[in-house]
Amino acid sequence: MSKFLWNYGLLIPALFNGYFVLSSVTIAAEKPNLSEQKIEESSPNNTSISVKNLQYTYDQITSAEIIETPNSLSFPHENLFSQQNINQNHPTQSVTSVSELSDVQPTDWAFQALQSLAERYQCLTTYPTGDFQGNRAITRYEFAYGLNTCLDRINQLIATSTENLVTTEDLATLQNLREQFASELVALRGRLDALEERTAKVEASQFSTTTKLVGDAFFVVADPFGDRVGGDRDETNTFLGYRARLNFQTSFTGQDLLTTLITAASTVPNLAGTTGTHMTRFTFDSAIGNNTALTTLTYRFPVDSQTTVWVGPVGLQTATFTPTLNGSVGGANGALSRFSAFNPTIYRPGFEGAGAAITHRFSDQLQLNVGYIADNNQASTPSGGANGFFNANHSASAQLTFSPTNQLDIGLAYVRKYFGTGTGFNLTGGTGSAFARNPFEQNATTSNNFGLNFNWRTSSRLIVGGWFGYTLAQQANASNTDATIINSALTFAFLDLGKPGNTGGIVIGVPPKVTSSNYIATNGQQREDPDTSLHLEAFYTYRVNNNITITPALFVITNPEHNNANDTIWVGALRTNFSF
Repeated sequence: MSKFLWNYGLLIPALFNGYFVLSSVTIAAEKPNLSEQKIEESSPNNTSISVKNLQYTYDQITSAEIIETPNSLSFPHENLFSQQNINQNHPTQSVTSVSELSDVQPTDWAFQALQSLAERYQCLTTYPTGDFQGNRAITRYEFAYGLNTCLDRINQLIATSTENLVTTEDLATLQNLREQFASELVALRGRLDALEERTAKVEASQFSTTTKLVGDAFFVVADPFGDRVGGDRDETNTFLGYRARLNFQTSFTGQDLLTTLITAASTVPNLAGTTGTHMTRFTFDSAIGNNTALTTLTYRFPVDSQTTVWVGPVGLQTATFTPTLNGSVGGANGALSRFSAFNPTIYRPGFEGAGAAITHRFSDQLQLNVGYIADNNQASTPSGGANGFFNANHSASAQLTFSPTNQLDIGLAYVRKYFGTGTGFNLTGGTGSAFARNPFEQNATTSNNFGLNFNWRTSSRLIVGGWFGYTLAQQANASNTDATIINSALTFAFLDLGKPGNTGGIVIGVPPKVTSSNYIATNGQQREDPDTSLHLEAFYTYRVNNNITITPALFVITNPEHNNANDTIWVGALRTNFSF
């Protein structure tokens, strides 16, 4: 097929991407108020991510090698494991006046009943927060607790010869209630004893009142097949690699989050060294070698109910603070290849990041993410040249995410990248051809990257997603030297495939490719890709339990390096993930 037809074929994926009231005679409980937004823990199938759920959750969207944590990063509104936190959802203290209840007004229909309990019998209990939560549904245990409080108070009144305060009708009603709830009162006493014992154990063994520790580890066995780029014979052998990470999630206010991620002994190789092309790389291959390193140190905090800020000196990436809209395929238990994680020209800056970002949610349907990150190695060096926060290789990004329905999310993104002369180049985040990653050799380069991403939950079992990326790169010191780079993909996620919790996925895409360039290399070569490679990938994630998954995967690269002179390369792998 001619180059003309192949380039027109690139448009095909793009087209698809287009909480008790108790009185002497009345007991009332209403349904809980569902109007408050709640942050849910992520689950394998929690893949519909409309904007109204995005204020959260960027740490829930497990963006490939960026941060892959098994649980939601939401925290209670008190220090972790503290006594107050354990009891914060149960009534714990009595009030002597109904005015002490911050959420009870004289106009409330049960005000007289509450006033009688508080001022006549002094047996009305409140929550640690000082409110009554009258619209909250209660359990029989909570009712038994309140009943027991009133019984104790009545016994005190009788013992102090103030029995005239207690009427015969009250005593009859309370006797009846006590008989009805006898079993609950016994069970409640037992639960309180057990809770005290458990609390003592937690307080004795906790390593922090503010930090939660989660971790993950995986083993992977893999082997690429097919001749190397350039025609050399494939000499690679099957290898077994692993990676282990500890993620310390610290909250000081219950709404903020300090993430400290330590990666230990990553031994997954970069397959570009053996196959001759970055198109065969894994999303989790080693960047630190067989070492232990601090790979992420970021802090997230809310400004108000609609705005959140991220800052970090290490490992702050675009995919950390921006929804990639590809969590069903590109998450920790998703596709194995680097390209399939998400749009590489948008969410991969090409270096480890240090910087800041902000998210503002205009409504349940519309959200804006803006960020600036620089190469953390260069940003932390004050010496001259391409160093310092603003002179380093950097990336400035913005994305507008629109969710017209709960099933459809659309992202419009723009990223401007800069790489200084001789600082190493990775415009496409370790994916695509050599020409796309480094279109002007080692000359300073700027690039304007545009992305259209979508995630469409067509049914409870199928999610269709994808992206189209368009890049205009320019040599910084030569205004007339430029290159055009494109990439695209169409993804399919099959939820609960074969068994609830399992996921199957298919990815069809074109890795970053230089479609046009007027740059002539020093060897006289025009750095423009002559043909088109296709990335075809299939995987199946089998969930053994909530902590272990097994994922076999296979991906194929046709015309590696966008050159039909190179033979097709196949990469097979089996990954086992452990989360704790």
